[in-house]
Amino acid sequence: MDLATIIGILAGMSMILGSIIYGGSLEVFIDPPALMIVVGGMLSATLIHFSLGQVLRILSILKKTLFFRLPSEQAIMQQMVNYGVVNRRDGALALEKHIQNVRDPFLVKGIRMLIDGQKAEAIEEQLGMEIQYLQERHADGKKMFEFMGAAAPAFGMVGTLIGLIQMLRTLDDPSKIGAGMALSLVVTFYGAFLANMFLLPIAGKLGIRSKKETLIREMIVQGILAISRGEGPTAISERMQSFVSSAHREEVKAKAA
Repeated sequence: MDLATIIGILAGMSMILGSIIYGGSLEVFIDPPALMIVVGGMLSATLIHFSLGQVLRILSILKKTLFFRLPSEQAIMQQMVNYGVVNRRDGALALEKHIQNVRDPFLVKGIRMLIDGQKAEAIEEQLGMEIQYLQERHADGKKMFEFMGAAAPAFGMVGTLIGLIQMLRTLDDPSKIGAGMALSLVVTFYGAFLANMFLLPIAGKLGIRSKKETLIREMIVQGILAISRGEGPTAISERMQSFVSSAHREEVKAKAA
């Protein structure tokens, strides 16, 4: 679970709701028609802009953003060095039993290609295509949340205009002007809150996660290629270290996987 995302959402909502309650009544900010305009308009525009399949992946994207944890660079380095030890000592076929409990399908696919005796060029090409498609899928998810983050405030403004038009029709009754104006501004609040508390931060998180996952995948590719060329554990470790800043480099000792 990504604690930073959970803490950020809970802290943001607590502070905003707390300030609303402290400054007045929460009931003033509860307006179902306004919520329908913002959320309904945003989702409708998203369906128009993206395909149905892409929109239906929203929950899957949210689940991955909140609960999926990537391995650390140091863990990948140690894993590839261990595989290099096994490959040199027992041969590529011995790697079969070491990947039975591995959950990463990308890593499993690369090791199986290595076990099958495929050339380094074929492995690099196939895994490179996997990384490219991964980046495209992540880019689609990020664009979708960015679009919704832009659409929510826009439909908040649409709702405000609707409320103002309806309010102007009752100018003959001054007692209704204040309430009408408040309800009109609530729609803008919904759009701004939804965009800046959820949609745009999640889009940014997806971009960061995409870069991290791409880095991990590229480390795996380079590790598998080094193993296929018969490089020793020290050479594999040095190749892996190039992906990590000097401040975060740790000694990786060769040991049997």
